[in-house]
Amino acid sequence: MHPIDCPSSAFVITGVGRRIGFAISQYLLSKGHAVIGSYRTPYPELDTLRAQGALLIACDFYQQSSIDNFIATVKQQPALRGIIHNASDWMSDSNTDCASVFNAMMQIHANVPYQINLALHKLLEDNSDIIHITDYVAEKGSKKHIAYAASKAALNNMTLSFSALLAPKVKVNSIAPALIKFNDKDDNTYRTKALTKSLIPREGGYQEIFDALDYLINSRYVTGRTLSIDGGRHLK
Repeated sequence: MHPIDCPSSAFVITGVGRRIGFAISQYLLSKGHAVIGSYRTPYPELDTLRAQGALLIACDFYQQSSIDNFIATVKQQPALRGIIHNASDWMSDSNTDCASVFNAMMQIHANVPYQINLALHKLLEDNSDIIHITDYVAEKGSKKHIAYAASKAALNNMTLSFSALLAPKVKVNSIAPALIKFNDKDDNTYRTKALTKSLIPREGGYQEIFDALDYLINSRYVTGRTLSIDGGRHLK
C-alpha cells in the first residue's frame, strides 16, 4: 500500500462506520486532513468516506492477527497528525458468560488502544494528538454495564500514563461523551427518560464533539485531561 496524499495531516481513527466515528471522520476530511480509518462492519456510510478520500481498513479488533495487520498497514505511512480511538462495543452484564463480556470490553477499549499507541507513536509529529473517546460512566460507574464502565475507566487512566510517556512531543487527552445522538430506533419513552438524566435535557449533537476536537488539536498546552461532554449528568 502506498502512502496517502497529505501524510503530514493524516489522522488514524478507529471505528469509523457510524455515529461519532463516522461524523468525526467526515469533519476532519472537510477540514483538509487525511483519514485512515478502521471498521469491522461494512456499513453504507463507509462508501461516503471512501468517496471523500478516506483510506479504510477492515479490522476485527477481537482478532490479534487483524490488529497486527492494521498496525502494519498504518506503519507504511511516513507520518501522522493524530490518533483518535473511537472503536467501541457495548455489552450488558446480563450475559451469562460474564468473563467473556469483561474480556471483550477490556479488549476493545483498553488493549487495542494500548497496542496501537505503543506501535504508532513514533510516527506522530511534534504537537500531535492522541485522543481517547471514553464515556461519562468512566467516572460515574454503571449498575447494568459494569464491565463496559470499567473498560472505559481503564482507557481514561491510560490517558494519564500515555500523556506522561509521550510529552512534550505528543498531547494525549480524552473526550468523555454522554448523550450525543439518539438512535433512530429509540422510542419516546426511552428518550424522555434519558433526557431527564442531564441538567441540560437535550442531545449534545456532533458539533459538541467537533468543538472538543478542535480545542484539543489546536492547543499547545493541554495534555492528560478529559473533556466531559455530558450535559451536567454528573450533578444529577
